[in-house]
Amino acid sequence: MNNTAPALPDPRRPKKAGITGKVWWPWLKRVATLVFFALVAWLLVEQGRAIDWREVFAALRAYPPALLLGAVALAALSLGLYSCFDLLGRHYTGHTLRAPTVMLVTFISYVFNLNLGSLVGGVAFRYRLYSRLKLDTGTITRILSLSMLTNWTGYLFLGGLIFAFATPALPPGWKMGSGGLQVLGFALLATAAAYLLLCTLSRQRSITLRGHRLELPSGRMALLQVAMGATNWLIMSSLVFLLLQQKIAFAAVAGVLLVAAVAGVIAHVPAGLGVLEAVFVALLSHAMPTHQLLAALVAYRVIYYLVPLVLATVIYLVMEVRAKKMAPTTAPAKSAAAEASS
Repeated sequence: MNNTAPALPDPRRPKKAGITGKVWWPWLKRVATLVFFALVAWLLVEQGRAIDWREVFAALRAYPPALLLGAVALAALSLGLYSCFDLLGRHYTGHTLRAPTVMLVTFISYVFNLNLGSLVGGVAFRYRLYSRLKLDTGTITRILSLSMLTNWTGYLFLGGLIFAFATPALPPGWKMGSGGLQVLGFALLATAAAYLLLCTLSRQRSITLRGHRLELPSGRMALLQVAMGATNWLIMSSLVFLLLQQKIAFAAVAGVLLVAAVAGVIAHVPAGLGVLEAVFVALLSHAMPTHQLLAALVAYRVIYYLVPLVLATVIYLVMEVRAKKMAPTTAPAKSAAAEASS
């Protein structure tokens, strides 16, 4: 029997390099986030002082019913298209869940992603719902990765086209002129093209990401990803364009929406609350009265964020109740089988 006591750590031994980095990096991120929130709050307060909110609500009441119905139809079309993103993952991974079930999971995850942020909605809800449906973690990771690529490669392609060939006019006095936006547009297009070429021509078909092995999709699937993602962003832009009653050029509306989407992701604000409005007011208030802009954005939030959130919440609760009802019936069956075998 070995009675040797375990060696205690020597307090005089210097700490390993890199420990301090792990300590200060989270704090730095928190400080940067707080600073960003403070700037956004300051911008909103400054803009809010100059807004006649009675005019905003009056503009909302003035919308023709036919226009609102068209906006609802565009929102439904966009949400339906995004719900098909995970069907690409179904084909990609070969799992056997039914297509309507996959679309429901994608719809719920996307709507919660819009309203609560990507970590809670896009990631956490997908893992929870798919794991309830008996998919393993590796399969869920591949589905999620492919869906995110579909969304953002489409973003790169549409943003590249708009910034490079239909450059929206920026407010007077902005440092980045049309030339800077065009350069950015070509860079976005080059990135999207690089992804397509990688999927089409690369001999190395697998990439390891956080311990999970991901297979590159085929060139045909990558092209379908870009087309679906770009079409969805195009429909969302059309929705805002319609709510603005076509008073601003479509390219300008689409470009500002794309900028606002990235700003919302960086800010990590649930539903991009305040960020979307701040970006639109900052970039388009020179082309349209502020109260009309805000009225359109309020309508956009209600139609594309809040109403789908109510629907997604109801569907999610129904799925949770069904899962709980199935759990007790499954457990006794297993115990009965175990007793029979013994």
